Amino acid sequence: MRVLIAGASGLIGTSLTTRLRRSGHEVVRLVRREERAADERRWDPPAGEIADGALDGVDAVVNLAGAPLLPGRWSAARKQVLLDSRVEPTEVLAEAVAEHGIPVLVNASAVGYYGDPGPSIVDETSPVGRGFLAELCTAWEGATEAAAGARVVRIRTGLVLARKGGLLDVLRPLFRLGLGGKLGDGKQYMPWISLEDEVGAIVFALENESLSGAVNLSGPQPATNAAFTKALGRAVHRPAIWQVPGFAMKIALGQAAEEMALFGQRAIPRVLEEAGYAFRHPTLEDALAAAT
Repeated sequence: MRVLIAGASGLIGTSLTTRLRRSGHEVVRLVRREERAADERRWDPPAGEIADGALDGVDAVVNLAGAPLLPGRWSAARKQVLLDSRVEPTEVLAEAVAEHGIPVLVNASAVGYYGDPGPSIVDETSPVGRGFLAELCTAWEGATEAAAGARVVRIRTGLVLARKGGLLDVLRPLFRLGLGGKLGDGKQYMPWISLEDEVGAIVFALENESLSGAVNLSGPQPATNAAFTKALGRAVHRPAIWQVPGFAMKIALGQAAEEMALFGQRAIPRVLEEAGYAFRHPTLEDALAAAT
């Protein structure tokens, strides 16, 4: 296939580009700066512009674009940036997919769609939750509706565990110093997924014509924050006995701390598994071993 990727320079996009090329696919990367390589094409989402010829011969589009959710507080201005950086590019790409008759759009979203359902298991049939992240994901996914005629896969990604980059870049140094610990009461669920399975699932979605709609990209065994903390401590051979009080996190980061760290989703990848995807790292221990 010839695959066009937006957000190709990020953690997931970089690994996805490598995986697709190793599998014999051609990758075209959308960039917002001037083109510097033969595989790059410039685009300007606010202006609704994509370089001429960028979509010629393209068999699928993968959209991973979006400003980072952290660090920092979610002020009204920051929330607008987070919203605009996701919805606007998605609308531009979805319209281009429809206009050029491209058969597949795989579009990023997040398990934050489910809000904070507590210990209840959530799958792709579960309703949208409450909170800013739920609202953000709803608008983000809604923007894909412009891709008329295409098979659209909305990947609701969990916490990606990687050797370099992502969540573990923040946690690993603290845990190795023996400063690791649970967040709040530790009962909130963390829907983790290894980077290898994140990328593998995206490739699976591109190649599997039976997949469409929402697809949870999270490991089959979500863990509570307390269990995750203990497992990471074991992985780096350090005790993880500390606790960060929830109120302290709220003071420091406000709503961002609440929804990103104290909320949790016990999300399972029902659609992915029923479609036949086999996880490379089916347990948290497997994923942490690969990432540490």
